[in-house]
Amino acid sequence: MPKLSVVVPFYNVQTYAPDALKSLELNAREDFEFLLVDDCSTDGTPDLLERAARELPGAVHLRHERNGGLATARNTGLDAARGEYLTFLDGDDWLAPGHLARTLAAIEALSCDFVRTDHVRCTGRSRSVQRVPYGPQSVVAAPRTAILPADRATSVDYPYAWAGMYHRRLLDRGVLHFTDGLRTAEDRPWIWRLHREAASFAAVGLPGVFYRRGVSTSLTQVGDERQLDFIRAFDQVIAEVIADRESDRLLPKAVRTYCAIIAHHVGSIERFEPDVARKLRTMSTAALGRMPQDVLDQALDSMDVERSTVLRRLRTGRRSAAPAPEAAPSGANV
Repeated sequence: MPKLSVVVPFYNVQTYAPDALKSLELNAREDFEFLLVDDCSTDGTPDLLERAARELPGAVHLRHERNGGLATARNTGLDAARGEYLTFLDGDDWLAPGHLARTLAAIEALSCDFVRTDHVRCTGRSRSVQRVPYGPQSVVAAPRTAILPADRATSVDYPYAWAGMYHRRLLDRGVLHFTDGLRTAEDRPWIWRLHREAASFAAVGLPGVFYRRGVSTSLTQVGDERQLDFIRAFDQVIAEVIADRESDRLLPKAVRTYCAIIAHHVGSIERFEPDVARKLRTMSTAALGRMPQDVLDQALDSMDVERSTVLRRLRTGRRSAAPAPEAAPSGANV
């Protein structure tokens, strides 16, 4: 059994894939495997992955016959993974040399279900370290303790699957798989389930993942209907939290975060195609109507005036007079 499996989905990233693959080479060990999942790319990405499968120690090239999206591609890698520990990388990002070994050493020393790491956000030539929104470092805790409070950024607002490492027992229990077919916000139900169902975790710093922002092929830059999958993703979060044994305690956080993401998308509605913008408004109104209304009232009362006004107008089906100020898609501005 390999010590570590690294799941790396790729889709039409021939410009950036060489950086990702080179960084894997600089992290390779004889007991690591790299599951390179091509999600039916139509550019030169498959050729790069075929070569990597021949030259990169531990690399396996897996190819989809049809495009399924990031969640489905990650699941393909998880299904093939044999490692005692697992982690992720996206095909347009890259790792610092030795990052995987350092993170593996941390999780083994702490003997917990998973660890979360900081990362470096890269926008053009700009670099900034993004911290896990959880104070204690290298201290094992119950993951549920990192979900609240509702009105501040917490670990469930830091959903990046690649910012951490996970013990195989989570995979065997079904905790690590993503909701098939989600094309955006696929990590939201995932991070909530991780923090509700795992037994132990720690934040360990180690900002060794370089996250590339502003990539033209990224869904964060695309204004088509795939962006609306965030509604299906958060509907799943709400449904699973309602069924949770601590639903009364956790639901205000889930509802407030959902509201913040709706406000973010409506606040930048001009980037959507006209038909998608109309559908966004209609679906957002319906989503607000599905939320527990007493919890929604509390969430709206606790938010800033600009966002709460937009959300109240959506709730009643009225067109917003003014857009909400743009909030970070990560939900940090909750």
